[in-house]
Amino acid sequence: MPEAPQSKPQSSVVGQQGETLVSQWLQQQGWSILARGWTSRWGELDIVALRQEKGGPCLAFVEVKTRSRGNWDEDGLSAITPSKQAKLWKTAQLFLTKHPHLAEAICRFDVALVNVRRSPSKTTPTTAAKIDIGQPLTTSGYDLTLHTYLESAFERSY
Repeated sequence: MPEAPQSKPQSSVVGQQGETLVSQWLQQQGWSILARGWTSRWGELDIVALRQEKGGPCLAFVEVKTRSRGNWDEDGLSAITPSKQAKLWKTAQLFLTKHPHLAEAICRFDVALVNVRRSPSKTTPTTAAKIDIGQPLTTSGYDLTLHTYLESAFERSY
């Protein structure tokens, strides 16, 4: 008898919803999303976003951590260890190698922390829904809240 297709683990689905929330928030802040889930042999870049700023184009490599209440790792912040930062740095370098027209952009590493909890509502908001930091948005049975966005959360120090 053939095996039934396996669905994605629930944590993966919720993580993708957190990334979607952050992507929409970034777009509302004037960013263009260049990539989501960009992978290399070193790791994955959750979101790569570009925005024109006073000093020229700015490229943000955004690490998204989606956690439920009562988590053990400071809402995902302590999961961004020096080892994880080094992998993100190497992955970002490979991204720039594949996209040489972006090599002159100012680059930074941002971190977005999203809280999630189950919601009895199954509402799916439109992409036009305004997203505010600290305000929950209900989607597909979950309340997602972008509670912290850290610009330039870390620099190369390894």
